[in-house]
Amino acid sequence: MPTSETPHLPAGAVVVVPFPYSDRLAEKRRPAVIVSGGAVAEAGYVWIAMITSARNTRIAGDVRIDDTASAGLGVASVVRPLKLACIEPARILRRVGTLPDDTAAQVYATIRSLVGAA
Repeated sequence: MPTSETPHLPAGAVVVVPFPYSDRLAEKRRPAVIVSGGAVAEAGYVWIAMITSARNTRIAGDVRIDDTASAGLGVASVVRPLKLACIEPARILRRVGTLPDDTAAQVYATIRSLVGAA
């Protein structure tokens, strides 16, 4: 259950959240990776990127998670940087793991390229 006392989790933490669908007013409980830092947390929000099964059709920008054990995932998975959400920290149900540093770096680089930032 979410609480209002959810601690700040670092970028790269893999969490379980009710992730909003992009095409309808609904949510699905699923893993996501935190991609925001302290400044966003201080404002009372968390930015997350969807994690989905590697069995799903790949789309441009997907980043494969090679070390699923460290990420706390039971199946082969990818981070989908095209699907970001902004949530309140209390929506985080639990932390399950951490992305390896090299995978996290790929995710951040992909997000920067999609935003168009240098």
